[in-house]
Amino acid sequence: MTDCIDCVVIGAGVVGLAVARACAQAGLETLVLEAESAIGTGTSARNSEVIHAGLYYPRGSLKARLCVQGRRMLYDYCASHGIHHRRCGKLIVATHEAQFGALERISTAAAANGVHDLRRLDAGQAQAREPALRCIAALESPSTGIIDSHGLMLALQGDLESAGGLLALRSPVLSGRVLPSDEGILLRVGGDEPMELIARRVINCAGLYAQAVAAALDGLPPDSIPAGRYAKGNYYALSGKAPFSRLIYPVPEPGGLGVHLTLDLGGQARFGPDVEWIDAIDYTVDPARADGFYAAIRRYWPDLRDDALHPDYAGIRPKLIVPAGQDADFLIQDTRAHGVPGLVNLYGIESPGLTASLALADEVMTRLENP
Repeated sequence: MTDCIDCVVIGAGVVGLAVARACAQAGLETLVLEAESAIGTGTSARNSEVIHAGLYYPRGSLKARLCVQGRRMLYDYCASHGIHHRRCGKLIVATHEAQFGALERISTAAAANGVHDLRRLDAGQAQAREPALRCIAALESPSTGIIDSHGLMLALQGDLESAGGLLALRSPVLSGRVLPSDEGILLRVGGDEPMELIARRVINCAGLYAQAVAAALDGLPPDSIPAGRYAKGNYYALSGKAPFSRLIYPVPEPGGLGVHLTLDLGGQARFGPDVEWIDAIDYTVDPARADGFYAAIRRYWPDLRDDALHPDYAGIRPKLIVPAGQDADFLIQDTRAHGVPGLVNLYGIESPGLTASLALADEVMTRLENP
């Protein structure tokens, strides 16, 4: 006999857990299927752990709206659930005059997105805040912060289970079939205890594997699945203590936000990510790639010592392929986009996905309730 359930969420990263929590708290019988043996082993565990303010994204985009909304929700959630975090702020720095225009564009975009606490600093003001910094101008974002991402995911899992939801690890979705007459979606699940179940609602939060999961669903139009590629970001840790109390970002570069300095909650500094386009998932960090980091970092921290960087970890961002000159946005496809009742696919959920996770969950719930 095939079991029936209200809702299946595929993927137990930070977004999948946030979505599942929202479903369970709305009274839906909810099951999270995770292929790995633990929660959050992919993009959710391999990022900068930054709470983004919402500065860079095009006005009206999902990234802009959900980042700003999600940041407010996330700070409140951290406070109410005792999740370790710090509103440390960050500086976005220009190191030569040609970058003044980029700072102005970021400031304009931030204001359009509803971020009004950004401050323009001259070189002296920036150096007064961070004496080791070298720049000719900067933007200060006081609402940027850092977070214990694993602590966040454990809190979301706890809320999910308290609301009656279940998590099944080592349970990959092998295939599925859209049933006729709005009966739901039949899922075939592998792992230690293979099973078949029928879900009235399926939310695909599989991150790096979202397209592969969607392609395994018979009855979903193949042309609704967007093309994507992987952007690997390598991180290198600093030997010793960094002389900074804020995050330091250069102006953005194609594919990412440049080699920036982030701090963990223990004060340890790391640098990254760079952008390395890859065809297959590989988390190996090549020590030789650090050679290119030194010059980039010394533009804003000239006193970085030789041999101070060592490989830390790598993360991979699920990028959507968009026409040249366009910015890739989050892509949330519901019934109106693909014609399958009860199915929501989330594609291209990269940065600021962690910051936006709670807002993304609310967005999914709205689309499920208003197909």
